[in-house]
Amino acid sequence: MDNKSKELLNLIQCKFPLEARPFLKLANELDITEEQVIEIVKNLKNNGYIKRLGGIFDSKKLGYYSTLCAIKVPLDRIPEVAKIINDYAGVTHNYMRDHSYNMWFTVIAASVEAVKEFLGYIKTKTGIEDIIELPAVNLFKISVNFNLKE
Repeated sequence: MDNKSKELLNLIQCKFPLEARPFLKLANELDITEEQVIEIVKNLKNNGYIKRLGGIFDSKKLGYYSTLCAIKVPLDRIPEVAKIINDYAGVTHNYMRDHSYNMWFTVIAASVEAVKEFLGYIKTKTGIEDIIELPAVNLFKISVNFNLKE
């Protein structure tokens, strides 16, 4: 990854401008063109460095329900099951763990019932019945920014 891409990622993480032309503002800070910024962002997204670019909202305050889930997935079915889970717009994270429940994901939906419906869909689509829900009891939020220039 080149230095401009690293500089841009550093800015996007903690100083994304909230204005009509945010990429122009970033371009001015990096001394490149707006088009170059847009092209770098596209390349970073296409190469998997950027998963999504958007705001983070307090889903609970907005009336949504979220929970952490874990599922026991046979190793040879991980890509297939991950795709089924990740295709749902409300899945915010999905990762592997060294545990019998080896795939963990978070899901947000408009209601508890909508989450239950989605989990039922996963069970039907995959044939895997062993899914657990681990709703948050206490919430701890941290902010993580990666300094890519060091």
